[in-house]
Amino acid sequence: MSEMDDFNRGIIDEFRANQGRCGGMFEGASMVLLHTTGARSGQERISPLVYRPVNGDIAIFGSKGGSPEHPAWFHNLMAHPEATVEVGTETYPVRARVAEGDEREQIWEAHKA
Repeated sequence: MSEMDDFNRGIIDEFRANQGRCGGMFEGASMVLLHTTGARSGQERISPLVYRPVNGDIAIFGSKGGSPEHPAWFHNLMAHPEATVEVGTETYPVRARVAEGDEREQIWEAHKA
């Protein structure tokens, strides 16, 4: 298991133990556990992410910490847009899509602020 896998596993465990809340660097952040299907492997992957509520939906950001590359979960969603999220104590299905144009700009600017 890699360091990132260990880091994510700790966040996932804390999220589930505290009804969707995490401390430390994620204290007060809106967190979601995103369940995707691996683009190549077909295996379930779980990614803890910060999200932004947008008109009853959630927006997640594939910035990979400012990297020019997309995170693995982004590629998984492009291959298999049907996914599941855990928000707080609720788990429900979602269908991913990429925000574009003005919608993308508005969501990103609100998130940065």
